[in-house]
Parts: sequence; C-alpha cells; structure tokens
Amino acid sequence: MFELGSPPLQIMKSTQQFTAIIEREGDGYISLCPELDIASQGENIEEARRNLIEALELFFETADPSEIRNRLHSEFFVTGVEVSVG
Repeated sequence: MFELGSPPLQIMKSTQQFTAIIEREGDGYISLCPELDIASQGENIEEARRNLIEALELFFETADPSEIRNRLHSEFFVTGVEVSVG
C-alpha cells in the first residue's frame, strides 16, 4: 500500500532497437519505422528522426498490448532490387 511520504513508485523502462528509414520528400523528410508501420516527418533528417522516436514512445505509452502484438512485424528485409524501366 502506498503511504503518505513514501518515495514515488519507479516504473522500470526498457529500450528496444527499431529501424528508422528516412527519405527526402519535397522540402522535408519522412521517417518510417517498418516494424510497427509508424511514420513521422521533419524539416531535416535529425528532426525527422527525433519526431519518429517521439511517435514510437507515444505509441508504446498508449497502445494496448494486443495492438502492439498485431502491429509488430518481427521479420522484414530492406534490400535493393534491379528493375527494367522504359
């Protein structure tokens, strides 16, 4: 039981690595986390990166555990492909 004058409860937070894909779009940059399909944007690369981190943190703070499980793509691949054009 919490008593008056007790130190505040500490919630243990962990960190996890995710992928950030950042690309130029018009005058700014779009950032995407493909594991969770969450995107953000910014005027420069660092701002797009920071905004994506903020969006991911807000998602984890508010999402139901079942939504996290449903959205999380644990396996994806980023690769180049050669395509005939024209």
